[in-house]
Amino acid sequence: MCGRFAFFSPREALAKAFPLDLGALPEPRYNIAPSQNVFLIRRDESGELQSDSCRWGLVPFWAKDPAIGNRMINARAETVAEKPAYRQAFSRRRCLILADGFYEWQQRADGKHPYFIGRLDGLPFAMAGLWDQWTKVPDKALRSCTVITSPANEFMQPLHHRMPVLMDWSAGSRWLDPTATTADLLQMLAAGAAMELQAWPVSRAVNNPVNDSAELLTPVTA
Repeated sequence: MCGRFAFFSPREALAKAFPLDLGALPEPRYNIAPSQNVFLIRRDESGELQSDSCRWGLVPFWAKDPAIGNRMINARAETVAEKPAYRQAFSRRRCLILADGFYEWQQRADGKHPYFIGRLDGLPFAMAGLWDQWTKVPDKALRSCTVITSPANEFMQPLHHRMPVLMDWSAGSRWLDPTATTADLLQMLAAGAAMELQAWPVSRAVNNPVNDSAELLTPVTA
């Protein structure tokens, strides 16, 4: 799964990984948690690519209560094209959620130990996602999103059995292509992007979303 991540790259590093005009960037974040806003790339109504800020935890347009988003921070790649909660967003409202790394907790005999996982080259990446807009309350439209996860690759398996679907711009631009077929999209989710990763243990201070500073990335003894 994916329950916490960080996004802090300066514009220069972001431009190297994603050659787009992304407008104003958010403040650096080191412990982004569900229900908080995330920075993403999506297509607008005219089909143009744009950056946006959306709440993490998908609230489908048909939901009666936006609290449903608390249970929909992740969508499984294996079923995302079929489940009613995600089916229409998968078809029409795909997005790329930008990140520099994500956290995962390794289960050990003495409890769970957090790790930070990022690209080996230090560049930012994207997590495949879906977005939606909830408009049940007049003048209070809510845009929200979810991170798509898949079975862990060989690198991640010692830490957790699932991980977000990671994409670079080459894969991400195809993920956002409105002409992509369902078969193509599912293949993208199964393959992800071939990027080398690195991971290191970090402080359990990351367990509390109130803590949000670069110190969270400091390696600790495993």
